Amino acid sequence: MPCPCPAVPSPVVALAGWCPLSPTGAQSTQLLVDPPWMPAVLWDRVTLTCQGSGTAGSTTWYKDWRLWWQEGPDSFTVTESGTYQCERPSSGLSPPVMVSQDWLVLQVPARALLEGDTVTLRCRGWQDNPVTRVQFYKDDKELRGSLKNTELSLSFLELHNSGRYHCGGLVGAGAKASAPVTVTVHELKPVLVLEGPPELPEGSPLNLSCLSTPSPLRPPAPLLYRFYRDGQLVGAPQGSPQLLVPNVGVSHSGNYSCEVRSKGGTVRKSSSRLGVTVRRVPPSGVSMSVQPPGARVAVGDRLVLSCTVAMGTGPLSFSWHRGGLGSPLSRGPDLELWNLGDNDSGHYQCRVSDGDSVAESDPLKVSVLVPVANATITPGPPALQVCPGDPVTLRCSVQVGSALVTFTWLHNRHEVARGSLLELGAVDVGHSGTYQCVATNQLGQDGHRVFRALSPELALEVTPQGTTGHHWNTVAAGLGGSLLFLVLLVGGAVSWHRWNNMADKKQQERAPPQLLAFPEEGEVLYTHVMCTKQTGVSPRVTTLHDPQVTYAELPATHGRPQECGDIYGNVL
Repeated sequence: MPCPCPAVPSPVVALAGWCPLSPTGAQSTQLLVDPPWMPAVLWDRVTLTCQGSGTAGSTTWYKDWRLWWQEGPDSFTVTESGTYQCERPSSGLSPPVMVSQDWLVLQVPARALLEGDTVTLRCRGWQDNPVTRVQFYKDDKELRGSLKNTELSLSFLELHNSGRYHCGGLVGAGAKASAPVTVTVHELKPVLVLEGPPELPEGSPLNLSCLSTPSPLRPPAPLLYRFYRDGQLVGAPQGSPQLLVPNVGVSHSGNYSCEVRSKGGTVRKSSSRLGVTVRRVPPSGVSMSVQPPGARVAVGDRLVLSCTVAMGTGPLSFSWHRGGLGSPLSRGPDLELWNLGDNDSGHYQCRVSDGDSVAESDPLKVSVLVPVANATITPGPPALQVCPGDPVTLRCSVQVGSALVTFTWLHNRHEVARGSLLELGAVDVGHSGTYQCVATNQLGQDGHRVFRALSPELALEVTPQGTTGHHWNTVAAGLGGSLLFLVLLVGGAVSWHRWNNMADKKQQERAPPQLLAFPEEGEVLYTHVMCTKQTGVSPRVTTLHDPQVTYAELPATHGRPQECGDIYGNVL
């Protein structure tokens, strides 16, 4: 198969170090020159080497477009000027190589020339005879500039440097001109494309790739890549064709492009623009954590609530609310509550916003426990006297304290019962002694913090009947109730008679009368009436809430007011 590189008739030379791959993917046959200058000159003792697919000894050589050597060697040293080609069975015909014997020859390096390269052209006389008054031409136009004796240096080649070059000068006594040489400058990167996602969520990585088709004329050369967003350089020039932004935000949205430069920086190739949009992720998965765990604290403690977001891009704002109403308690991802009071109990909630949408956490119940205090016993201390057989019930309560409050009863400082009520039933002398109750509440199920309040002592005295004046007062009060009950039963008028015998009165104080169950007709029941004197005011009849009890006015007797503590009786 012939090489796709075109054959160039003498004396024009196409510059190519090697041909590209054929459409089928097989490499074309190459004809290498040593020393590597084109056109070659006979006096350099040029060696030609044929490279291509096929077995050894199967190379066919052509000279001046005609079959010259059938089944020749893979390489040989040229002894005659002319245009040479070689052919291999599987890779076809090579590009032509000229070996010159002219008086003046313009040589260029035998390699492919790419944008950014530096190349030197040299003008040589036959058998290296001196050449004077050398001049270089491009497309028949005289060149001025980088001339140094017989060499022309072209730095940082660009596409417009391609063309037909020749040189002229004096060789010996005559003016000579070289045959033209075609110089072709190839694009450094024919195709440059920037690839990447056109849209991605905020917080995700952005990876852009600056892709190009490698030049088929030469192995890849070191290049510098630059990336731009909206015309502004992103980062520094780098040797990698990829741009990685680990965590993009909305500000990373824009039009991106990439640029490749040769090592010298004179060749630039830019890609077309790629629009990239970074969209925000609305907040979601809002949760709270609390210290101490469980959100159960005591009055005076400190509580810290922290708010986190599973997803969401910023900037994010945080606010704290209690009961879901009212102005925010605080702003920020943490809420610190110091010196808590019982009114700080409630349901707390964290809200997160990105300016467009709002997400809320589940409510968290905060319980502030009030330690128990001021335990008291009813009936109250310091002492309580009862008779044997009387039923006695004591009640324990606290002035403050959060539920659940438990009560423990102590008799002579030994635990005897639990609960807010202590029912002793019909008491006896053995129930006498000191009683106290202990009120308790605690934080948490494990009871790592327990609060206690101890009531004052209550002295309970169980006294046999008739041993104290206090017991008599109790009996007298019972007597009065029975007396009035009898009055209502009989339905008769009640009249009160004063006994003026003070000695009898004193005797009644010493020995109070016994209560009769049902008095006989004509009998007198006595009671001890206590009165309160009021200056300038006579006693008046008073009716209390009990409709079965009648109180009578006690008029003065014999012109003098009644005395407090007199003895009165009722006549039926």
